[in-house]
Amino acid sequence: MNRKSLLLAVTLLTTLHFTTLAQDEERQGGFDKSKLFFGGNFGLGFGSNSTLINVSPQIGYRFNPYLAAGVGLNFIYSSYRYRFYTPEYKENYGVAGLNVFGRVYPIEYLFLQIQPEANYNWGKFKFYDGTPDQKLDGKIVPSLLGGAGAAIPAGRGAFIIMVQYDLLQEARSPYGNRAFYNFGYNIGF
Repeated sequence: MNRKSLLLAVTLLTTLHFTTLAQDEERQGGFDKSKLFFGGNFGLGFGSNSTLINVSPQIGYRFNPYLAAGVGLNFIYSSYRYRFYTPEYKENYGVAGLNVFGRVYPIEYLFLQIQPEANYNWGKFKFYDGTPDQKLDGKIVPSLLGGAGAAIPAGRGAFIIMVQYDLLQEARSPYGNRAFYNFGYNIGF
């Protein structure tokens, strides 16, 4: 089974599983707004050679003490000028996409998460020696993030600490080939 088929199968199974849970929830009393939580990633970085903007909000629903699921948007823009390379050049890179996620809480404040994504990537290389600019053709790139984290209660929400890894390792994945860390806050819990 190739990676795209695996991503599609995992996404369909996750959707079917949480649809079934939502139907069970309706039978037991309906939708409860107090079980919603909001979070995601927000980051800004500016330097003499670089810029990074990340706005990736998520909304989720805590079905019971052990299961949560949700959806989100991804938007990442980065720009980096390579001054000490020959030829000197600047790289602009953008990502926009959608994700769904599922969390299992085996212990009250610790969770495992799976997050299939479909991200549209584009970019451009600008050379400063007269070489023609190069465009990176727009392309939809799937990712399958797997990870673990902790939700530390604080106020009306929780601080979130996570480590994630892109299991598919597609070319042009915005996550590279190493584990990465997220720190944030979820409003609601």
